Order: sequence, then C-alpha cells, then structure tokens
Amino acid sequence: MLVLTHQDVRSVLDGHEVSILDAVRRAYILHSQGVTAVPHSAFLRLPDQPRDGAMALPAYLGGAGPTAGVTWIASFPDNIERGGERASAAIILNSTSTGRPEALLEGSLISARRTAASAALAASALGTGQDAAGVTLVGCGVVTFETLRFLHVVHPDLHEVTVHDLRRERAGAFAARVARELPSMRVRFEPDRGRALAAASLVAIATTAATPYLDSRTLRPGALVLHTSLRDVTPEGVLAAVNVVDDADHVCRADTSLERAERLSGNRSFITANLGDLLLAGTTGIRDPRRTTIFSPSGLGILDLAVARFARDRALRANRGIRIDDFLPARDEFLPGRADFLSGRADVPPGPAGVDGVGGRTGEDRDADFAAPGEAGVGERLTGAVPA
Repeated sequence: MLVLTHQDVRSVLDGHEVSILDAVRRAYILHSQGVTAVPHSAFLRLPDQPRDGAMALPAYLGGAGPTAGVTWIASFPDNIERGGERASAAIILNSTSTGRPEALLEGSLISARRTAASAALAASALGTGQDAAGVTLVGCGVVTFETLRFLHVVHPDLHEVTVHDLRRERAGAFAARVARELPSMRVRFEPDRGRALAAASLVAIATTAATPYLDSRTLRPGALVLHTSLRDVTPEGVLAAVNVVDDADHVCRADTSLERAERLSGNRSFITANLGDLLLAGTTGIRDPRRTTIFSPSGLGILDLAVARFARDRALRANRGIRIDDFLPARDEFLPGRADFLSGRADVPPGPAGVDGVGGRTGEDRDADFAAPGEAGVGERLTGAVPA
C-alpha cells in the first residue's frame, strides 16, 4: 500500500495543470464511449447536523491502464467559520486484477483540481473570444481558486478578476493568495452580487448554497456560467438557459438546481449537451448569444480516479510517499499449510479460475500482481525528487 499525504499529492501535482486537464479530458471521453462505471454516490447525512455530511463516489475508469477506486469526501461548511476548509477527502485506488487496495491518497486537493479542470475544459470547449477578457468568481474558497488557476491555463490572456463573497475578509485572503500564486491576475472585490455578475461574461460559481438564489436571466446576454456548486441557479433560470452537463443521471439528483428544474418541467429536455460528447466530437457553437449557457458538472468519481492515478504514478517514479507493505493480510494467513503453493514454490497445478487463483494462474503470476515498485521497508517514507 502506498500512502500519499496532502503534501505528497501537492508536490506531484503542482505545475502540471496541462497534464491534469488532459487526464480529465480523457476520462470524460472514455465516459462518453461507455468504458466507465459510475454508480450513484452514496450520501451520509448526520441527523443532528443537517448541513454536514459525507459521500462515497465509487468508480471504474477503463481504457489503457484501467483503474477502480472510491472517493470518500466530507463537507462540513461550518469549518469555514473556524478557519478551516469545508471539505476533506480520501481516495483509495484498487487493482483491477486482484481488487486489492494499492494506494491511499489525501483527496481534497485532487477533488478541487479535478473540479476546476472540468470547469476549465468546459470554458475552453464552449468559450468565445469575449470570455477571455475577464471572469467573475462567486465564492472565494479552494475550488474557486483552483478554477481560476485552470482557467488561466486555457485562457492565458485572462487577467481581470472580479470576486464576490459574503465575507469581505475571505475575499481579501483570496486576493492575497492570487497575488502570490497568480501574479498576472488583477483582483477586484465587488460586494454587490448584481454588479459582480454584470462585470464579465464568464462566471464561475462555487459556494455552499443549499437554496437557489440566482436567476440566469439577470446575467449578461450570452454569459457562460461554470456552475460547479450545483445549487445556486433557480430552476426557472436553468430552464431558460442552454445547459451542458457531464452526466444527466448524476446531476439531476440530490436536490440540485437541475433536479429542481426537472421536477418543475417534468422532463430533462432542457439539457442541451454532454461535455464528454462535445470533447469527443470537437463540437462547439452550441451557445446562444441571447441566452445564458450553464455548465453543471456532477463531480464524477472517474475524474478523481484519473487525477489520483496521475498523482500515484508520479509519486512512484519520484519515490514519494509512505510504503506500508503489511497493510493487507499475508496471502497464506487464512490458508494454513498452503504457503508454498501460494508463493509458487510447490509443484502443484493451479486451481481453476475463481478457486485458487485469478484465471487459474500460477502463484508466481499472482505475486507479480501484488509486487510493489521500489524496495522501501514497512512504513518507510519515500522522499525522492519529483520528476518533471
């Protein structure tokens, strides 16, 4: 088992926005091609804390080097008032040959950057020249900052940033971070939401709102809204817009703005396109200059897998992370007296598929599945340089 802490994950992801965008793009295309499995998320609600909860996102990502795993992400909005972050997460990657967990990654940064990358891909696929001039950001949290980072990659001429947040001090901290990490950006705080939304034709929203408050018809004609928090736009505003999603079944649930629009209209005909299909076909030009276009990503677990796999692979090449070689039980622990057979040392024919081995393979073949790269001892931290 390879364990990657938050700092490990950051060290292998920083500066690789283009690769992350490519990983997320490929995941969306594979999803459109039908070589993924994305069950509905499982939600945990805390009975006495209605704002708090967690969800599990299991997924399988096919194609070259298939990956399976699950993201467990908790959301406690009151953490913000305590000076912490709203979300925390862990990601497990499993072998698709044996099912065994192979890596455990701190997942909050991965979750934020895959969300930001999906928004930036939508901005690129749906964008027009006017979108590159500036952006309005509603909400000044981690996801919003990462969205700005990835928007700058796909729109390198984007420099004018208007931010709106209910807390002025949070907006100030956000602007200070932008000045440190994205110095070419010019940030202006606008306390009035209406004026903030009117400042740019590209709008990115990432808030903790549980009740819709924004009617898209009040925005600039032809505006593009990256609606990553999913519950900000009124159902009437959704129905009046051109809507692009990443998966209709996933986004029309859990009381999102789109589920409310579905309940109001009785169908999903208001959804115009799927981002993966647009990326696969290279299609653009679906925007209407008279109407708002809204991209609402559901946060598919395959995106976590795509970015987590990229982080895991770079960490292995760099000898980063913590190896725990006895995390799982020994292979002979529950089969006493059969250690020689399981290790491949005994001259015993392999069992049929599904009995003693996977597909009737020899113990030596199975050992290859479980072999971990590197020679680190139990619990030894690997701190090699990160490859370019």
